[in-house]
Amino acid sequence: MTGVVSARPTETLEPEPERASASGALPPGIDLKKLAERKVVPLRHPLRWIVTAVVLVLLLNFVQTLFTNPSWEWAKVGQWFFSPAILKGLQLTLVATGISAVVSFLGGIVVALGRISPNPVLSTVSWLYIWLFRSVPLILVLIFLFNLGNLYPTIGVGIPFGPQWEVPTFTVLSSLTLGVIGLSLSEIAYSAEIVRAGILAVDQGQHEAAKALGIPQRRQFTRIVLPQALRSIVPAYVNQIIGLLKASSLLFYVSLLDLFGVVQNLGSTYPTDIIPLLVVATIWYLILTSAISIVQYYIERFYARGSVRELPPTPFQRVRRTLAGVRSGERETVA
Repeated sequence: MTGVVSARPTETLEPEPERASASGALPPGIDLKKLAERKVVPLRHPLRWIVTAVVLVLLLNFVQTLFTNPSWEWAKVGQWFFSPAILKGLQLTLVATGISAVVSFLGGIVVALGRISPNPVLSTVSWLYIWLFRSVPLILVLIFLFNLGNLYPTIGVGIPFGPQWEVPTFTVLSSLTLGVIGLSLSEIAYSAEIVRAGILAVDQGQHEAAKALGIPQRRQFTRIVLPQALRSIVPAYVNQIIGLLKASSLLFYVSLLDLFGVVQNLGSTYPTDIIPLLVVATIWYLILTSAISIVQYYIERFYARGSVRELPPTPFQRVRRTLAGVRSGERETVA
């Protein structure tokens, strides 16, 4: 007689509490009321508190020296802060930075497109441009441009080795124009790499989908690729603008009196006021960079639409929510 042997699966023995918790029931001997009354004690970080105390002590000591050290001469800082010479230098700084920022961004897009172009001539020339101006210091570029009249007394356009239309260099290119050109030439090299990185960060499927729909290449870039790339481009490029704002102080060395240049001139004229003048320049640079950072926040928030489920609240919205919470708490207390 033949028999069939049936193999029963082996059971894994688990501890009783684990079985009970897996089934949804609590192990015996646990009181839910006592468990709910227990307070959650956060993990303590004594080293973190020590470091925080040291930082606060150092910060308070520094703040104390700002107001107790008479060498800062805060009264003179207030006198120089809105002086006409300082405001004139500030205006030049803003104009040079603003024009250079726009030109360098547009030029960076052009150079970035040439860098990723399949055309070997365009890609090679773009790579050489980026390599050159990232290698040469900005001050050297500015000095070369301000000596351009010695190299080329006249500039013009025309047929190579043929007739040319020329004008004197000094009459066409003013000092501000040369300064803006120098800042822009240097910044375009960095902007091109930022733009190229942003374009390459766009998912390749977006390019393929646009091609499959038959969208023209120019429209693909302006309506599909660039808006998505700006999410990566904006934070890095705003940092470049802040660097450009500070780099504009080099215009002083080529006879352009920007904010830093005016401070240097006034410091040589009034040597006893050099510290207050430097403080004035520092405060103005802090104000300008803070304003740029605020603009950056709102631009990033604008281009974050579609990439996050909910946009982060603005500072004003946070204040409103806080005030609304306080008012609702007061109403509940009164009721």
